[in-house]
Amino acid sequence: MASLAEKRMEDAEETPVDAQARPEELRLLEALLFASAEPIDQAALAKRMPDGVDIKVALAQLQAEYASRGVNLVRVANKWTFRTAGDLSWLMTRESTETRRLSRAAIEVLAIIAYHQPVTRAEIEEIRGVITSKGTLDVLLETGWIRPRGRRKTPGRPLTFGTTEAFLSQFSLEALGDLPGLEELKGTGLLDSRLPSGFSVPTPSDDVALREDEDPLEIGDNLELLLAPAADPEPEGGDGN
Repeated sequence: MASLAEKRMEDAEETPVDAQARPEELRLLEALLFASAEPIDQAALAKRMPDGVDIKVALAQLQAEYASRGVNLVRVANKWTFRTAGDLSWLMTRESTETRRLSRAAIEVLAIIAYHQPVTRAEIEEIRGVITSKGTLDVLLETGWIRPRGRRKTPGRPLTFGTTEAFLSQFSLEALGDLPGLEELKGTGLLDSRLPSGFSVPTPSDDVALREDEDPLEIGDNLELLLAPAADPEPEGGDGN
C-alpha cells in the first residue's frame, strides 16, 4: 500500500512537463487554500479561478513546490488543504494535542466501524465478543468521526454506522483504502504475528451510497440517538469490556 508521500510524488509525475500554470494563477490558488478553514474540493477551487486554468495541473504544480517546505499541500478525502510537513509534525504536538482521550473500547469500536462499515451495533458486539455500551458510541458520534448511515433491512431495523470525512482528516487519510492492511498491522505490533488460519483484514469501502440491505434514515433517527438513555462508559478491563 503506497504512502501519502508516494502518492503525492505519483500525482506530480503524472503532470505533463509542458503543462504549467502561470505564477499569478498559482498565487490565487495558494491564497484560496490558505484562506479556507476547511479542505476544499477541486471543483470548488476551479470555480474561483480564472477561465482557462487547468486546476488539476495547477494543484499538482503547487503541491510539487510545497513538497520540500514546512507545510505541504495534501489531498484529504478528495479535498485539498495545507498541512504541516509530516517530518515536522512533532513541533506541533504540544499545540495540537487534545484532552479528549478514547477508551480502549472506543478505539476498538472505531476500528471495527472503519474496516467493516456499514455495521450495526449488534455486529460490532459480535466482532468484539462483548456488549458495547451506548456511551462508547456516543463518544465517537460526538467526535464527528462516525455517523449513522441508514437502517439495516432486518427485524428491528437497527442503525448502520460508518466513518466521516472528519475521520479521514483526523488521521490524515486520503481515502479509507489508506488504512493499514494485515501485513502493516503485524509490522507495527498491533496484531499477533501468529494469527489463526484464514484470518484476514477486510478492505474498507469509501462508497457512501446505501447498500441493498440498508434503508435510508428517517426523520427523527438522529433525535432518537440524542434522546436515548445514557449508559456508563465501558470500563478499561483487560478483556475489552
